[in-house]
Amino acid sequence: MIRENQKLLNIMHIIIDAIIIAFSFLLAYQLRFDDTWSPLIKYKIINPPFGYWKPLEDYRSMLIMLIPCYLIIYYICGMYDPKRASGRRSELFSLIKASILGMMYTIAILYFLLKENNYARLFLGIFVVLNISIDYAFRLFVIKVLRKMRRAGKNLKHILIVGYSRTARGYIDRLRTHPDWGYSIHGLLDDNYPEGEVYRHVKIIGKIDKLAGLLATNEFDEIAITLSIDEYSKLENIVAICEKSGVHTKFIPDYNNIIPTKPYTEDLDGIPVIHVRHVPLSSSFNKVLKRCVDIFGAIVAIILFLIPMIITSVIIKLTSPGPLIFKQKRIGLHNREFSIYKFRSMKVQEETKEKKAWTTENDPRVTKFGRFMRKTNIDELPQLFNVLKGDMSLVGPRPERPYFVDKFKEEIPRYMIKHQVRPGMTGWAQVNGYRGDTSITKRIECDLYYVENWSMLLDFKILFLTFFGHNVNKNAY
Repeated sequence: MIRENQKLLNIMHIIIDAIIIAFSFLLAYQLRFDDTWSPLIKYKIINPPFGYWKPLEDYRSMLIMLIPCYLIIYYICGMYDPKRASGRRSELFSLIKASILGMMYTIAILYFLLKENNYARLFLGIFVVLNISIDYAFRLFVIKVLRKMRRAGKNLKHILIVGYSRTARGYIDRLRTHPDWGYSIHGLLDDNYPEGEVYRHVKIIGKIDKLAGLLATNEFDEIAITLSIDEYSKLENIVAICEKSGVHTKFIPDYNNIIPTKPYTEDLDGIPVIHVRHVPLSSSFNKVLKRCVDIFGAIVAIILFLIPMIITSVIIKLTSPGPLIFKQKRIGLHNREFSIYKFRSMKVQEETKEKKAWTTENDPRVTKFGRFMRKTNIDELPQLFNVLKGDMSLVGPRPERPYFVDKFKEEIPRYMIKHQVRPGMTGWAQVNGYRGDTSITKRIECDLYYVENWSMLLDFKILFLTFFGHNVNKNAY
């Protein structure tokens, strides 16, 4: 069965990881200290060792401590958990996190417990890079071999699905799309559909009351419970039957359209609480970090673009009568109104008409120079002062006018969730081409992705794509 195979694979993984750690350690020693061989020293990439050189024997005590420490950290970080559906990037991230933690614990033990502080820091850095690189290459090789085996029908995980719902169909769709994950579906049990009905070659083989008898055959590695939300009264009994047989059981809820895939959970004195929306920027630390980056970035951008803004101001005054700065009410953080600033790119019009009008391609209201500003986003530069004031962020969902907010919140589910974070000068929707007269639904999907998956790395990625991406200006009118 797959469980015995997984145990054997984990034991082999641990042994090979220990070998890789030792090999990386010894190779790092040679690269750092062997001035007769090391290409890093030979080609003057690093300086020859002076004060921190020690014979290899003195470093072996560190290696003896390093290997078990690393393997324990690997285990804690889930490096030996089954990862049939995990991607290469998540594997690399887990490996980097585990390696850094392993080195931190090792250094802490050496410096504070054993009072050993005479180890070369550059040597430790070389070791960490080598260990991550070699171990990741090994894991990629294992992933490739296992996926090839699974496509060939080997190393399969045999599963039975209980409950024929939209969740079951979505689950089956994903498993059929990824045969390299190695799941073999033996059938469906359901009380509401007739026996023999088939979905993507998966047949309903009976009612749920057949579950205990099927589990007695011991043919299944896993039971996937995919009941529809109106059948959750059966869940406790089904779980009890599965656990009585000892088979691994997982529950795939039928409310994924309500609760995201990464819900925010907390323990309330023994009661699990799931927050409907995971918002990383609800964390005080994340909010302060993002605000500091916004202030710094806005000040730097104002200095860099000061001359272009002055030139733009002069051209606007010379080519079109009216005010230089266009102010408009928008809805921002926590549904509060604020005035957004832009260089005026359109002819002066009545406020009652302007607040309900959507800019379209070849819009006659846009001036000639205004069309250029919109294409190059120069008209957005005054919003840097909105960022300094705290009304906006450099990156976030674009703010909308009150008229359209009132309209869309009734038409589009979850539209108002975007207001749980500060609006931005640019956002995930904009760098994916959803700006101007484009799909509001697609735009909101991008905004929700940003709200639920925010990180500083994602912000930097969006800023990079704003300047160098191909989609950000294609629908700018």
